[in-house]
Amino acid sequence: MHNITEIGMEYDVLRENVKIAHANHQLLTENNIRSVDIMGSIGSGKTSLIVRIAEKLTAKGIRVGAIAGDVTGDDDFKRMVSANISATNCNTGHECHLDANMVKRSLKKMDLRSIDVLLIENVGNLVCPADFPLGTDLRMVVISTTEGDDMVRKHPDIFLHSDIAVINKTDIAEYVDVDISVIKNDYSKLTGGALKMMECSVKKDKGVDEIISALKLW
Repeated sequence: MHNITEIGMEYDVLRENVKIAHANHQLLTENNIRSVDIMGSIGSGKTSLIVRIAEKLTAKGIRVGAIAGDVTGDDDFKRMVSANISATNCNTGHECHLDANMVKRSLKKMDLRSIDVLLIENVGNLVCPADFPLGTDLRMVVISTTEGDDMVRKHPDIFLHSDIAVINKTDIAEYVDVDISVIKNDYSKLTGGALKMMECSVKKDKGVDEIISALKLW
């Protein structure tokens, strides 16, 4: 009986999250905001990618907002603000992921009329965020060569719950002894060849324009 109760509670939580996520998406759509949930492990380069995307969009007159999700602290938030991004910080406390209700509260703090694109940086984790959609148009997962070439095999769910997968820091692959083709082949097998993993090096500004186009942000 105890196990049944736990399963029922988990189902209710996930169902309620989906309900709030739908409301978030409707709110963003009503305000003509294109939105992306950016997931990935700590150190994959999510913040750097968000900043670079924002710089490129801003240069074209596209107004960018962001939500910086972290368990605690405001380091990523400060980096976004320093890059002139209209951002809000969202600390989860003990939770290893953002959920739709946290995003709902964050959206209330933002002037949605001044935003064309919303980039949500999820908590650094390749497991928990997969089960909690936030109400964005697209979900993107970012990994890096520094994490090894077995990331897709170890964490398949987050790749299956993402519309776009990106491998960052490709410029140092040879120095960390990682074969990018192994990662891309694993992803192709997982997705049945329907999707291709995108390559980029934020530091070298390679592949970022292609990612922006794939996300349909311009």
